[in-house]
Amino acid sequence: NHTKCALYSKGMSESFSADTPSFLSAQQRPTAAVRRIDDYWDTDDILSSDTKILCRFEMPVYRLGFLAAGSSDEHIAVGVKMELPQWMARVLCSRRRQIVSVELPKAYKDAYRDVIRADASVINLHKLGPYYYGSGIKMLEFNFSENEAIAKALLTAFLNRFRKIMDLSQNSLKADSSELMVKMDESEKKLFKLGRGGVTAFDMWITGRCFQLQTSSITRNMRKRKHPSDDNETD
Repeated sequence: NHTKCALYSKGMSESFSADTPSFLSAQQRPTAAVRRIDDYWDTDDILSSDTKILCRFEMPVYRLGFLAAGSSDEHIAVGVKMELPQWMARVLCSRRRQIVSVELPKAYKDAYRDVIRADASVINLHKLGPYYYGSGIKMLEFNFSENEAIAKALLTAFLNRFRKIMDLSQNSLKADSSELMVKMDESEKKLFKLGRGGVTAFDMWITGRCFQLQTSSITRNMRKRKHPSDDNETD
């Protein structure tokens, strides 16, 4: 579990730098083998890409006016603002075409980056977004002038909070985990659970409980499903 924690944290750190190659030297850039790619089957990645972003339409879109809340127009006119999921905004705001322009969410703006630089541990990341890191990495896919600062803020927040998360996971086994994780985003919660699982496994090994024979879960389920009449037929 300690190895899993190390690999997970290493992967997170590389994700921030892999998506921001413009300001990294050739030596700092991760190799193609560790570059982050969207995982089709990863539910966290799917939910991260569903983060709503405020967009402004830069050209008219015909016969889709019903998508604009409170509008009775048949078409979406230039200048209309609408919240769209990140995956859709990325398609509509690309180098090939710019149907919409995208506004950076406030959770990644300078005011919050200042708080992160001061003390990242005090921020309630879950309140800013349950997938704060994942969504932040996806924001770097847009051509924001602040991309470098955003990437550095994400990395700073993760590194500064990592030690506290691991300390909590290994020194608060009797505490309610739901209360400890209330300020964590989903990736931090995974780290916390990995750390706590490692301590629990180590405690079982020290006390010898990991070598005790236990009934297979498959066998237990078979016993639960077994009907009393089966015993009578056997007799």
